[in-house]
Amino acid sequence: MPMRQTLLASVLGGGLGAAVLMLPLALSCPLATANAAPLQIAQAQAQAQSQPQPQPQIAAQQQQTGQSAQSQTHSQTEAPTQGQPVSPTTVQTPKQAARGQANSAGQDGHGAAHSQPQASRGSPYLTPDMQPDPTQYLPPPPQPGSLRHQTDDKAFAVTRGWKNDARWALATSDAKLHIPDLLNSFSCAAGFVIDAAKAPHLVALLRNMGNTEVPDMWKGKDYWRRTRPFVGTDNAICTEEDREDIAKTGAYPSGHTMLGWSLALVLTELLPDRSTAILQRGRVFGESRIVCGVHWESDVQEGYLAGAAEVAAMHGSATFRADMDAARAELAALRTTAPKPDAKQCEIEHEAAIHSPL
Repeated sequence: MPMRQTLLASVLGGGLGAAVLMLPLALSCPLATANAAPLQIAQAQAQAQSQPQPQPQIAAQQQQTGQSAQSQTHSQTEAPTQGQPVSPTTVQTPKQAARGQANSAGQDGHGAAHSQPQASRGSPYLTPDMQPDPTQYLPPPPQPGSLRHQTDDKAFAVTRGWKNDARWALATSDAKLHIPDLLNSFSCAAGFVIDAAKAPHLVALLRNMGNTEVPDMWKGKDYWRRTRPFVGTDNAICTEEDREDIAKTGAYPSGHTMLGWSLALVLTELLPDRSTAILQRGRVFGESRIVCGVHWESDVQEGYLAGAAEVAAMHGSATFRADMDAARAELAALRTTAPKPDAKQCEIEHEAAIHSPL
């Protein structure tokens, strides 16, 4: 059974420290490959999806086994603090090791530019029995040849022509999942610079949210194992340095979209007078994954739903609600002294909202 080494890294800003953790996850089969043309991509995916799919009972057993393996890995390999080496029990490729060193290079949160959705130190808000199961509430991804998949193909083809423009650059920036980068992405929408170094309660909230959401995201990705749109083609993506690693992971649902939309929903509650702009930015953040070329349109659409499901469930946690209250007070104070965001960047984000790929 092939093994996938998934880099789960968190680089926290403002002197809050850094941690890098390698978590091996097993896949029962490799991802399908595809050819350059949309029709050939669909044919390759049709062949892959014609193989027997895991039955619910079997899938549940596989997921339970995977969760046990993850728990064992966490117990054996502590996430090192900044400056400490990764545990010798961890297996890393040279590229992954280099990326881990880059992530730990500084406390400003701007180590590696791009990464897969991250898990970090902190406590999840939900127990395993309370976590929403995306394999049950999300519909399956579109079948090759279906009308929905034709829409996916069209969105991918159209956005390949956006390379090297301002929207492409925004998609590249939106690929960054370090907490300082995430917060900065919503500064224009908030109306003031959200500096992670000055918002420790908000950072702690997001760290715990990530630890709650990311396992559910991988559950969906590993269950459907949908091939990414660029696989088997020479089409450009906005994060070329991660092309090989991203190709090995499932596309459905979009984890970046899930995290971006859940952040948008939380910031909407914390800053209700900025709700329209924040929700608009959350939509654009997800659309960046289509522009980047690493997700199908339907991956992103269901990523919004996954993010909403996670936030709804987390509201059942008293700890989550208390952390929200602390972050709300913190932002109320911060916005009175924080500088205004860059006007040019805000205009780029506004243009992106007007020209949606959806």
